[in-house]
Amino acid sequence: MKLAIFDVDGTLSDSQAQIVASVTRGFTAVGLAVPDRRTILSIVGLSLPEAMARLVPEATAELRAEIIETYKSSYHLYRQRDPAPLYPGAAETLDRLAGQADMILGIATGKSRRGLNALCDHHGIGGYFVTRQVADDHPSKPHPAMVEAALAEAGVPSARAVMIGDTTYDIEMGRAAGVATIGVSWGYHPVADLRDAGAVRIVDSFAALEAAIAELLGGEG
Repeated sequence: MKLAIFDVDGTLSDSQAQIVASVTRGFTAVGLAVPDRRTILSIVGLSLPEAMARLVPEATAELRAEIIETYKSSYHLYRQRDPAPLYPGAAETLDRLAGQADMILGIATGKSRRGLNALCDHHGIGGYFVTRQVADDHPSKPHPAMVEAALAEAGVPSARAVMIGDTTYDIEMGRAAGVATIGVSWGYHPVADLRDAGAVRIVDSFAALEAAIAELLGGEG
């Protein structure tokens, strides 16, 4: 069997509007200057405590916790009102990959389990994923724990797995776990940074992603 592990935000789903708006509300609520959009998107993929530690390292733990709580409540409201869309071609690609007899799909995301389940339920893609690893249960990316747990749950060796993501955290996490890595160009980190992080392949479309998975793991592409 083969295992393709997907990041979510910036890879399958374009959630930048909700993320930027929620960070803005969190910072505004405590009277701090809001980081620029590029800076906010640079921390997508990290767990919220790690993300806020990077955005405001000088803030107290209590202040960061307040920002996080406002972020969570805000994101929940945005998610209910206007769920983040999937990138065009994402659902179709997942359907084709899941239809391969020797392919298992998984998720490794900085989202909470509640947030991931809500997104999967809204778009009807939850059934594709045999293993779902979330921020609730693991250290923040780029720690390899999520990928290692996905490998164990799927029963697939690292040599038969690939991590797919849009951030350097995804690439570094995959490499630390000993799996192949594919960076996608349509997400939140620059392609040059993905290359520098060690991505084995960089793809510009979901069609190219399918071909890259087939090339790295074998099978149809």
